[in-house]
Amino acid sequence: MIRIPTLAVLAAGVLSAGILGATLFAGPAQAQKPDFFVPGQPRAAPPAQGARPPPAAQQGTQPHAAAAEPQAGIEADEAPLGQIPMPPVPELPALPKGPAPPASVVGVIGLPEVMRASLAAQHADKIIGERREKLNEDAQKEQLLWRDMQQALARDRAKLSPDQIRARERALQERITAAQRSFRDRNRIIQEAAQFSINQVQASLIAVIRQVAESRGMNLVLHRSQVALNVNEFDISEKVAEELNRILPTVAVPADGVSPAQPPTPPAAALPPPPGGAAPARR
Repeated sequence: MIRIPTLAVLAAGVLSAGILGATLFAGPAQAQKPDFFVPGQPRAAPPAQGARPPPAAQQGTQPHAAAAEPQAGIEADEAPLGQIPMPPVPELPALPKGPAPPASVVGVIGLPEVMRASLAAQHADKIIGERREKLNEDAQKEQLLWRDMQQALARDRAKLSPDQIRARERALQERITAAQRSFRDRNRIIQEAAQFSINQVQASLIAVIRQVAESRGMNLVLHRSQVALNVNEFDISEKVAEELNRILPTVAVPADGVSPAQPPTPPAAALPPPPGGAAPARR
């Protein structure tokens, strides 16, 4: 019997939130291990009943590899090193007098607010969100098809020979593996497109911050989150968002399925139709 992977395994990160927010265009979620086994391969035997788990298992943590085995040439029970004294600070001659920095004229900016107000970021967020939703829908349809194929195999098992059963199981397993690889590739390309789009916004944002700061005589701009107290006259967030939308109302988002990090490649082959005897996918 082949266990059907869960939807979270099919498209890890596909159900993540949109790319706007406090952390815009966040990085990809880590893929989870597939929840299936290959027919004919031995599965891990369950622990014997009443067997006492190791201390790490009781605590619910996995011991670090470095802690499990000592490093080469070092005994596990070796005494710790003694305190090594720091050498005295050397006396250096004074350098010639250099120009003093100018008096600071400070400004503050709230970058999350600017990005949420950015029309270009909103444009990219809409496109990337639609692609993530389409990937999630395709993963759900494919999972339903796997279940139909497995149910059809269960119905026909009594009238099939062992070789035919193994062939059907192998076909299902190969389809699962190919689909998971395809969903991972599509998810990676979507994430690369999101990063490509936000890089355009960030490049223009740096130029706009410099432009607005210079127009107000500011030579030091701090993140608002790093400032405990300031007055509204220091804040340039609204002006920066206005100028950013003026010069960059939209961004170029790579075409669907095209990775901006790699040269164009031929499209991947479509998944094969289910073998005969499998029920059609439910809707």
